Amino acid sequence: MRLHLITVGEPKLAYARAGWDEYEKRLRRYHKVQVTRVGGRTQAQESEAVARAAGRAPLILLDPRGQQFTSEGLSAYLDAQALGGVGELAFAIGGPEGHTDDLRAGVHKLWSLGQLTLPHDLAMIVLLEALYRAATISAGEPYHRG
Repeated sequence: MRLHLITVGEPKLAYARAGWDEYEKRLRRYHKVQVTRVGGRTQAQESEAVARAAGRAPLILLDPRGQQFTSEGLSAYLDAQALGGVGELAFAIGGPEGHTDDLRAGVHKLWSLGQLTLPHDLAMIVLLEALYRAATISAGEPYHRG
C-alpha cells in the first residue's frame, strides 16, 4: 500500500529531522511512501493545501478528536484497508491551529495520537514510528514486543 504523509511544514529541530529520516527509511521497507510538505499563512490555507495534496486518497487527519489505536489495532486497520482494495492512504498533520472544521467533516478518519499535546516535530516522529510498528506487526517481525 502507498502511504502519503502530508505535513504542514517540516521538522525543524535536529532530533526531529533525524527521527523522521530514520523512520521514513524503515517504513519504506514495507510501503511505498510519499511525503508532501505544505504551507499556508492561515489555518484555512493549510487545510486547503492538505486536501489538494491528498487528492482522491482517503484522508486520515491526526486530530485530538479522533480515534485512538493500539499498535495492534492500527496494524489491523491498515491491513483491512489494503484487503478492502485501498491502494493509498493519506495521513496529515496540521499546523499549530490544527485542521479546519470543513476539512475534518469530509475526511475518511480522524486519528488521535493520545490525550497529550505533542510538539509538532515530535508528532511527526510518533506518526512515522506508529506506522512502522504497525507494518512490522503485520509482517510478523519482532520489533513490537507488546
